[in-house]
Amino acid sequence: MSLTIKAGTLAFLITLLSGPVVIPFLRRLKFGQYVRDDGPESHLTKAGTPTMGGIMFLAGAVGATLIFAAPEPVLLAALGITLGMGLVGFLDDFLKIIRKHSLGLKARQKLLAQFLLGLALAWFVLAYLGRDPQIAVPFLHQVYRLPAFLYGILVITAVMGTANAVNFTDGLDGLAAGATFFSFLAFMVIALTQGQNGLAIFLACLATALVGFLAYNFHPARVFMGDTGSMALGGALAAAAVLTGTELYLVVIGGLYVVEVLSVIIQVIYFRRTGKRFFRMSPLHHHFELLGWPEKKVVVVFWVWSFLLAVIGLLDYLYGY
Repeated sequence: MSLTIKAGTLAFLITLLSGPVVIPFLRRLKFGQYVRDDGPESHLTKAGTPTMGGIMFLAGAVGATLIFAAPEPVLLAALGITLGMGLVGFLDDFLKIIRKHSLGLKARQKLLAQFLLGLALAWFVLAYLGRDPQIAVPFLHQVYRLPAFLYGILVITAVMGTANAVNFTDGLDGLAAGATFFSFLAFMVIALTQGQNGLAIFLACLATALVGFLAYNFHPARVFMGDTGSMALGGALAAAAVLTGTELYLVVIGGLYVVEVLSVIIQVIYFRRTGKRFFRMSPLHHHFELLGWPEKKVVVVFWVWSFLLAVIGLLDYLYGY
C-alpha cells in the first residue's frame, strides 16, 4: 500500500508540474479544440482551447507506474490497452487539428482499432493467463461460466463500449476526469483485494494524475484531454474490469458512462421514428445545460452520481464475494 501511495503522489506531481510546460507548447502548435456548431452556444467560447492534454496525465500515470511497479504481464497488458487506445485518440485529435475540422479518423477506422485492442485483451486473458471464461454478476453474487467465444465478445464489447462511453462523457470541463477518478479508485481497491499490486499501482496513478490534470481542466478549462485522454481512460477502465474478473461490475461502477451512451442511443432512435428530440441535446450532460443549469453544476452533480455508483459497485463486490 505504501508503494501505491508513493506512486500516486508522484503521478499527481508529474501531471501538475507538466501543465506550465505542455499547455503553452500545445498552444504554440495551435492544437486547439474545434467546437460543434450545433452545441450549446456557451461552448463556442471554448474554441481554440488547447486539446490533446491527455498526454499530461498519461505521462504522469505511466511514468510513476513504471518507477514503482514491477513489469508483470497483467500490468503490461493494462498499460498496452491504455496506451493503444490513447494512440487511437491521438491520431483522431491530430487529424482534426490538421484538417481544421471536428471530424478526425473515420468511424470504421476507430472501431477497427478498438476491436483489435479488445481482441488482444481477450486473447491475453483466455490464452496467455489461461483464465476460465466466467463472469461475476453484481447483486446476484453468482459466477457463471461462458463459452470462450461469448466471453471474448464480452471483453471486446467492454473495451469498445467503455472507450466510446468515456469519450461521450468528455463534453464539459472536468466531467470525464472527475468521474473516472472515482471509477479508478474503486477498481484500485478491487485489485488490491486480489493481490494484484502492480495493477493497483497503475490505477492509483491514473486517479491521482487526473486530480493533477483537473487543476487545468476544471471550468474554465485551460486544456482539454481530447480523444487522446478520453479513449485512453476508457481503455484503462475496461482493462481494469477484465483483468480483475469484474467485467459486469463495470456497468455499475461506470454507470454514468452507460447512462451517457444510452441518452445518445435513445435520442437517435426517437428522432428517426418521430422526427423530434427526446432530450434537448445528447449526450445527457448537454440536456441539463440547455435546461439552464450552469456548467459547473452539471459537472458536480454528475461527479456525485459517479461517486455513488462507484461506492455501490465496490461495496457489492467487497461484501458479496
